[in-house]
Amino acid sequence: MHEFHILTTLAGGLGAALILGYVTQRLGMSPIVGYLLAGIAVGPHTPGFVADRATADQFAEIGVILLMFGVGLQFHFKELLAVRRVAIPGAVCQSAVATLLGCMVARYLDWTWSAGLVFGLAISVASTVVLIRVLADNNVLHTPTGHIAVGWLVVEDIFTVFLLVLLPTLFGTGTTESGSLPVALAVSLIKIAVLVSIVLFVGGRVIPRLLGYVAATRSRELFTLAVLALALGIAIGSSRLFGVSMALGAFLAGMVVRQSDFSLRAASDALPMRDAFAVLFFVSVGMLFDPAQLVRDPGLVAATLAIILLGKPLAALAIVLLLGYVPRVALSVAVALAQIGEFSFILATVGRHLGVLGETGANALVAAAIISISLNPILYRLIDPLDARAKHTRLWRMLQRKTRGAAAQEVSGVVGTVSIPGDRAVVVGYGPTGSTVARLLRENGIEPVIIELNLDNLGRIRSNGFTCVYGDALHVDTLKEAGVENAVALILSSAGMHGSEEVIRVARDINPTIRIIARVNYLRDIPAMKRVGAYAVFSGEGEVALNMIELILNYLGATPEQMDRERERIRSELYGGPLP
Repeated sequence: MHEFHILTTLAGGLGAALILGYVTQRLGMSPIVGYLLAGIAVGPHTPGFVADRATADQFAEIGVILLMFGVGLQFHFKELLAVRRVAIPGAVCQSAVATLLGCMVARYLDWTWSAGLVFGLAISVASTVVLIRVLADNNVLHTPTGHIAVGWLVVEDIFTVFLLVLLPTLFGTGTTESGSLPVALAVSLIKIAVLVSIVLFVGGRVIPRLLGYVAATRSRELFTLAVLALALGIAIGSSRLFGVSMALGAFLAGMVVRQSDFSLRAASDALPMRDAFAVLFFVSVGMLFDPAQLVRDPGLVAATLAIILLGKPLAALAIVLLLGYVPRVALSVAVALAQIGEFSFILATVGRHLGVLGETGANALVAAAIISISLNPILYRLIDPLDARAKHTRLWRMLQRKTRGAAAQEVSGVVGTVSIPGDRAVVVGYGPTGSTVARLLRENGIEPVIIELNLDNLGRIRSNGFTCVYGDALHVDTLKEAGVENAVALILSSAGMHGSEEVIRVARDINPTIRIIARVNYLRDIPAMKRVGAYAVFSGEGEVALNMIELILNYLGATPEQMDRERERIRSELYGGPLP
């Protein structure tokens, strides 16, 4: 019977998330809203099917671990350093303002100071998933606005990780006495330092080597299993052996893998599993929401939304303007941060487990998250008309004059993908064909970026001076890391490569103008490749036939004009027309 409850909870939760996530996506909102609504639909506060709460919570814990592992994998010190002048003071000041406002609301409602602190901290943290999605949808992710916002979130992520470590120490059983609290904090900091040292220094040598052994088997399933085992094992081991949160262990595990050659492949291969459990995390949060609470206490939800939609953005706007950035950048950053999401739920969940934050506070956070995430893409699309209207005001012109060009320029060097000056071409595979193509491209002024999944070739690629991305070209993250968005050509140099059609389709979605040249084994495979968007396709069968005909004609004494004419005729017959 218990197994049946687990299966029905899993099927019901994922099914509801699929339907409502699809609906919200089609409506132009974040699918996270759909996942939260799915949790409400299968929760105990609405009629119909009710999922098992304990099972959902267990799945949610795995979701938290994999979310934090993903944060560690995507943690870029370069992004933070490039915008440190605005991101660090901005994130700290804005978080302090939001936390203070949350505490004031909590105290007005006669909550404890500890409950107010957790509530305020949860309000202060924006959603990484939502922010990056909004920036990408508006084509500003790789602009000064995007770099500042992402760097800002990196600081918030680091701050949240430390909060997840300190909250059990501050509010756990036996640490409330004045004498024991400093001792408990000191012991926790020592444990954290030991854990960080072991994971980063010892794990930094062992984990890449272990992943290398697994990758050498060329088994996708084993590599994915190794990544998941590392994430879960380090997270649980950190909690059991050092008494810290599993979130910190997962974050550190992601940071270690990030420093290896396997970071991109780990992210892409583990992504489906991470996303599935992350969906269940949002569903479990939605199950907490009681719609009747909105009727009983609408003032709390309204106050929470006022802090998220007005207090946080105004604080961010003022900080960015004071640091000398143009008003348009300041307004864009402020609006992008006007929402809360996954980290808010994680903090609220920890607060509930510690007995600090009550159901009323958690309920208000879920309601505010649903509304703010739904409104954020709409508000961001209002920036252009608002900026156009504000440009004619005296205040806007004054702010524009006072901003310093250096402030906007300092973020222009942030690297989102492989940085290559001039034209680039992405070459998939570094066999005999790929290596020759790469060499000829460089000799003709086009810099190649190699995508390779064979570990044995990595050293040879780098020794030849080429930029290499280790990963599977089937994954969109791998193609983006290699720079397909700005490449002039994509060359699939391996015949019979698994998923070639899907690679072409994904690349064409990322960069509609890219020239894609593919290689296949058989002539019969050419039409399918052209249908999905290949610019030119070469077949082993066809090229062998052409070379044999040329050899025979040359032996028979054909003139160059005759050979050119026969070559074009045969090529048209074999390939269905002349080369483009």
